[in-house]
Amino acid sequence: MAAADCHPMAPHKKLRLPEWYVSSLMLDRALDAILRRVKTLDRKHDIPYLAGYSEDGKTIYIDRHLPRSFKFRGRTIFVDRYLILHEEVEKTLIDQLGLHYLHAHQIATRAEEAAVRADRIEWREYDRFMQKYVKRIGDERLTKVPADLDLKPYRDEHDFELIKRMLLAVERGLLPRTLNDRRLRPLLKEARETLAARKRKHAQSKRKRRAAGSHARAAA
Repeated sequence: MAAADCHPMAPHKKLRLPEWYVSSLMLDRALDAILRRVKTLDRKHDIPYLAGYSEDGKTIYIDRHLPRSFKFRGRTIFVDRYLILHEEVEKTLIDQLGLHYLHAHQIATRAEEAAVRADRIEWREYDRFMQKYVKRIGDERLTKVPADLDLKPYRDEHDFELIKRMLLAVERGLLPRTLNDRRLRPLLKEARETLAARKRKHAQSKRKRRAAGSHARAAA
């Protein structure tokens, strides 16, 4: 982890508050502890939601196009530390507590926001900077996807079009063939089957609504 992404002085300053008291300094210590636990940080791939994690949780991915910092009131704000916090909290809640992605994401976002505010950064400015680099469906920059990217967030968000686009990029040979065949082809099949099932369910619901409407009009 780059020194610029950490606050090395935080662990050395003595607190004059009870251990249970919520403070910016204590939050900073907790964040530094999480950063030290990250085994691999990868900034070489395209990540549609800006950041993500590998299936085994050992790698945190940050989108290769996202700048490492931005300017805020004359300060240089390094952003990796906040994204790593979010992804580590989210992944842990999903894997260890079995939370649904949407619930884990909400808690992780609150932790990320608390860390940003603790460093005296306006959340609105931080979020505005981040949103400029979010990759969406059809984004031509979405070409280099990690082979072991955990797709659960995209499945739980029902972002099947985005899943298809990511896996299509892999099928086109933008990653080593050994990784494509071994890991992502089964995921591609699963994504397509899930999408097909979702479309069938939607069509069935639509037919039921039409039938109910017809019965209601006939009864009237």
